[in-house]
Amino acid sequence: MFNAKTLAAVLLLTVAAVAVSPAQTPTETATLEGNFNDFLHYTLIGRLDVAKAYAQAILQGNPDPVELLQLTQQNPRAYQVIERARQNKHDAELAELAEKLFNTIEQGRFLRRSDAKVIYQEVKRLSTGNRPWFMAVKRLKNSGEYAIPYMLDALADSDRKAEWPHVIKALPEIARPAIRPLVAALQIENVQVKIEIIKALGKIKYPQSLSYLKYVIEDDTSPQLKDHAQTSIRQINPAALNVTAAELFYKLAEDYYYHAQSLASAEDADFANIWFWNAQDRRLTRERVDKNYFNELMSMRACEWAVKADPEFARAIGLWLAAYLKAESSGVAMPNYFGPGHADAITYATTAGPQYLHQALARAVKDKNAYVALGAVEALAVIAGEKSLFYRLGTAQPLIDALSFDDRAVKYSAAIAMAAAGPGQMFPQRSLVADNLAEALTQAFNPTAEESAGWNRQLARSYALRAVSVMLELARTRNAVIDLTAAKNALMQATRTNQPDIQVLAGQVLAHLDSPDAQRCVAAMALEQNNPIGVRIAAFDSLAVSAKLHASLLDSGAIDEIYALVGSQKADPNLRSAAAAAYGALNLPSQRVKQLILDQAKS
Repeated sequence: MFNAKTLAAVLLLTVAAVAVSPAQTPTETATLEGNFNDFLHYTLIGRLDVAKAYAQAILQGNPDPVELLQLTQQNPRAYQVIERARQNKHDAELAELAEKLFNTIEQGRFLRRSDAKVIYQEVKRLSTGNRPWFMAVKRLKNSGEYAIPYMLDALADSDRKAEWPHVIKALPEIARPAIRPLVAALQIENVQVKIEIIKALGKIKYPQSLSYLKYVIEDDTSPQLKDHAQTSIRQINPAALNVTAAELFYKLAEDYYYHAQSLASAEDADFANIWFWNAQDRRLTRERVDKNYFNELMSMRACEWAVKADPEFARAIGLWLAAYLKAESSGVAMPNYFGPGHADAITYATTAGPQYLHQALARAVKDKNAYVALGAVEALAVIAGEKSLFYRLGTAQPLIDALSFDDRAVKYSAAIAMAAAGPGQMFPQRSLVADNLAEALTQAFNPTAEESAGWNRQLARSYALRAVSVMLELARTRNAVIDLTAAKNALMQATRTNQPDIQVLAGQVLAHLDSPDAQRCVAAMALEQNNPIGVRIAAFDSLAVSAKLHASLLDSGAIDEIYALVGSQKADPNLRSAAAAAYGALNLPSQRVKQLILDQAKS
């Protein structure tokens, strides 16, 4: 960035040049170099209207990114000028144009450093002398991870033996960007090349190599490879020799999961690379993936290696599930290497079982990650029995903790999962289950319910239906743990909505509550003439159930209305029949029935 003195000096120099400055509007015959230099010039002297015209001319000309990069590198002040323009808070148009120029330049940087022909030539140049070696290493370092396949190709080619010492010497010089392709290439069968990879990883000295090196010690049959792996681990962190490969992979997976800066992908591309060893071609290959879930995919891969190193290492499975759910939260389609038949995260989650789901849920609750928590809870709702509801991880009970999660969907799903399992033992947080179910139910007919990202009216209605459905199951099974009287007001309110399916279900739940208010509410729903006939018939059916369970709790006014409906010849026959069944179930004093008989008598 310019400091005050530098900026003043630049302005003094450029003011003198204004009289002989270039034309103030770009021309059709202007070159990319001319337009670029004019953009920098007018940005420096504060003629931003003219600078924007030149920036637009550059972009409209669809410039070659590599050429634009070269022009930027030729001018020592170019980056500073463009960066100032990008950060201009007073001219949004200039900032936007500068951002597009910057992105084009970065694209040029990527194209140049990943050019296969250039990399191949630089690998060959390593063997042409000391000075060319240093120049080639500098350019290969710039290519970073893209240089590694070509360097390993040279080491695996017996016709290029003369190049081997120079390539071996250069391999660790690529430094950290070389690690991901190098550890993927440890699956190579060529022992000599594998040794050089192991040695290079030790010289690079980054801890992300430790798990792969320890895996060589634990899994490989070659004493020579084991010895070299031990040497490399000592160069990085000798303490890792006392840790299992599975544990080291798990630590690496967690670092990826939490986006450790030391594991970040290259910044000059809008994608990241995941490296694989192609055993058939005996060569490294890469898969371009979206940066939005690169870390999560790498976390999954590290977990897979942990399980490969130790099939009993259960924690890696829970982390793998969390990473997959977190990857899906990006909203980006899964990478091509997953294949067309690859199952989604929820399929793996429901298959994995409660133990691993609780691991993923505990992590999500701790991290306050709603998407991962919701996925784990929803899977538990499908498969969890009572024993798994109270699963403990240390002192934590993940599903219980999820009842208080600061996200509607998560805490509602947790309550639904708890209720669906039909708990038989008392627990301190049982009142939260009923409270969350009641709150979920009200979301469907609460006009003030806030809509936000990930929450809308359709989702609210879905949760309301699920909540009232699971409450009905609790009521029918007479569950003694979850006290549904806490949800009575929400259920009564639901009977007065214009959503028939929710009305009917709410009435069916109320039928099981030993409460005058509940029974009278069901009767009111049945008698409400504005309700659809189907809703009224279902309400009379619920009233009959309530009467059988709790006898009549109605006042005389409601009884009279039902009596009148039963005796009405104008009423719908099906409605009248349902009312009659409810009336009979109320088991009222005999004079009521006698009067009904006499009212229809002809003589």
